[in-house]
Amino acid sequence: MTAASSPPFQFVVLDGTPDLLTTPHMAQSVQPPNSASDSEPDDSRSLSTHTIQNQNPKLLHLSFNQDHSCFSVATDSGFRVYNCDPVRELFRRDSDQRGVGMVQMLFRYQILALVGGGPDPLYPPSKVMMWDDNESRCIGELSFRSEVRGVRLRRDRIVVVLEHKIFLYNISDLTLDHQIVTISNPKGLCEVSQGSGHPLLVCPGIQKGQVRVDHYGSKRTKFIVAHDSRLACLGLTQDGRLLATASSKGTLVRIFNALDGSLLQEVRRGAERAEIYSLAFSSGAQWLAVSSDKGTVHVFSVKVDSGSLGCERSHRRSASESNLPSPLGISSLSFMKGVLPKYFSSEWSVAKYHLQEGLRYIVAFGHQKNTVVILGMDGSFYRCQFDPENGGEMTQIEYYNFLKPEETS
Repeated sequence: MTAASSPPFQFVVLDGTPDLLTTPHMAQSVQPPNSASDSEPDDSRSLSTHTIQNQNPKLLHLSFNQDHSCFSVATDSGFRVYNCDPVRELFRRDSDQRGVGMVQMLFRYQILALVGGGPDPLYPPSKVMMWDDNESRCIGELSFRSEVRGVRLRRDRIVVVLEHKIFLYNISDLTLDHQIVTISNPKGLCEVSQGSGHPLLVCPGIQKGQVRVDHYGSKRTKFIVAHDSRLACLGLTQDGRLLATASSKGTLVRIFNALDGSLLQEVRRGAERAEIYSLAFSSGAQWLAVSSDKGTVHVFSVKVDSGSLGCERSHRRSASESNLPSPLGISSLSFMKGVLPKYFSSEWSVAKYHLQEGLRYIVAFGHQKNTVVILGMDGSFYRCQFDPENGGEMTQIEYYNFLKPEETS
């Protein structure tokens, strides 16, 4: 890891002081063991002495931070960071019309992982640049031999995803902790737990539809055959106990016990094929939100008490275990399971919200009770509320265009 001497961004001053945390300690001069070269960063390429702010940037990447209190936006001319509740821009860094293709924020610290992207990348797409906004500079880089497909951060680890490999680094000294070989993973699928204990990491395995689960506390690896077709999306609870998976078919979402690999629940997004863009559990793991290219965000009830999960299989509650009416979201024809096609006995969403079809949206649960936050690649921010008792269409309670605030209604 090598240090960059000057900031490549123009600093845009915003009203108010960003409500962010002091930067944690990170190593600044450790070269990663798997680096493709020992050369210094190409400062002539990445640094700009004169920058022009792009008033109409093109979005290249959206991501929430680990507790969904902030979100980051990568554009063809820099990056921006926003607070979720209330929604407001915290800061932005504009480059000289050179793109950031990926940005990941570490909780509310002023540490971000940046990867170059777009027609004119600010940094090579094969490098992860660690940007310290408190010091206004890149404090180092991780270099690879192929394009970076994904980055995940937690307080003690940096996870870098390539198409066929995943690298796990200690964040304190940037030593390589572990590397994993995967099946082709162009979407950079990978999730890591955010608890204070040892990390649990999930990613594609070495076969189609297979999920690999690494328990770093017990040094165990588990393989789950989740789907017949290739994986399209993964979701993980903060504590790493529940895992949600979707395949390229996009009709079913499965929920597994990440500790022992057992299938706990299966829910149906719809009957037609769809591309799943995001899977997100609520903080208490009571709900699961799903967004897809059909322009619909679904919220499902999770019938599992994740806190009770251990190494032994934990069975979910079902309507057949009592004389109570069918829980909301379960087909009333479930008593004919095994007679009618599986479609009719599936568990359906409790609530949904309709958006523009074909546009990419990601979703997370808001900090307000029974709310979801939806981000669109057109710059749209939606806060919607769902009724956990009656279900149905969600109610939009806020809309904001974070690229063009003046057009916000």
